[in-house]
Amino acid sequence: MRPIPDTVRQAFSRAGIPLLKRRVPIEDFSLPLLDGGSRTLSGLKGKVVFLNFWATWCPPCREEMPSMETLYRRLGEAGLEFLAVDIQEKQKPVEAFIREGGLRFPVALDESGRVSGMYGIRSIPATFIVDRDGSIIAAVVGGRKWDGPEVIAAFEVLLNNGG
Repeated sequence: MRPIPDTVRQAFSRAGIPLLKRRVPIEDFSLPLLDGGSRTLSGLKGKVVFLNFWATWCPPCREEMPSMETLYRRLGEAGLEFLAVDIQEKQKPVEAFIREGGLRFPVALDESGRVSGMYGIRSIPATFIVDRDGSIIAAVVGGRKWDGPEVIAAFEVLLNNGG
């Protein structure tokens, strides 16, 4: 596996997002999307992916969602793919939360908790940044603000340097 480029490391360091020492291959999964259809993670290979595990009852998850939406609106068209995986909730409360928040990024339902178990999720929110090779390069546990200028700049560097 190729190393993470120094320009990407530096940009994410400036943003306060620690990168892993080495890339970790994704665990592939397929989940139903809130708005219909399904999403398979391996189907996003070749793209930079913001993979977030969350739940509607989680205060830090709720707090970071607006900043995730801003990041999505800012860089979605530039190629940053989003997948917010709701853990162990039914569709109706998730739909209501997404609608009330005016959120447009893709949301998948992990009602059984199988996928969150595969990823070893013990605390939420948990976010993984996946590069174009389909490898995890960062893992962030806990809520954060995703729309600060340094964070947006870090993702722009990742998108422009092959990720």
